[in-house]
Amino acid sequence: MEEPVLNAHNKQEYPPMHTAEHLVSGAVSRMLGCGRPVTTHIERRKSKCDFRCDRNLTEEETRAVEHAVNEAIAAGVDVTAELVSREEAARSFDLGRLPDDAGGTVRIVRVGDFDACPCIGDHVANTREIPPVRIVSSDCTDGILRVRFKFDKA
Repeated sequence: MEEPVLNAHNKQEYPPMHTAEHLVSGAVSRMLGCGRPVTTHIERRKSKCDFRCDRNLTEEETRAVEHAVNEAIAAGVDVTAELVSREEAARSFDLGRLPDDAGGTVRIVRVGDFDACPCIGDHVANTREIPPVRIVSSDCTDGILRVRFKFDKA
């Protein structure tokens, strides 16, 4: 069998923050039913996810997202990756953000049972490697919900 070639990644993210982004994205997506983020900006100190959504998170929802993310971190779940055909990936995932030249093989990253999505970035091996996360703010403008988060120093 021929070894698949994946597209090169255009950025080197900090693995703990990148994996935290998966957790925040999964929690917000499940809570609001808004789907995966349309854009993300991942940095070592603070990151954000933008979702197509017509409203902001309430204070209660913000704390619920934060709680769910930190529970997943504390649970110490493994982060794994598998290579699947583009056709197989399309049966379970929205491939709209994949580049047209992405090829026939897609890498699916799973954070335990908490989150799964196509991704080519670097991740931690286990959620215990991620510091606690705090949702810093959220706002909604023109149908885009922006959620900002960082590692909690407390």
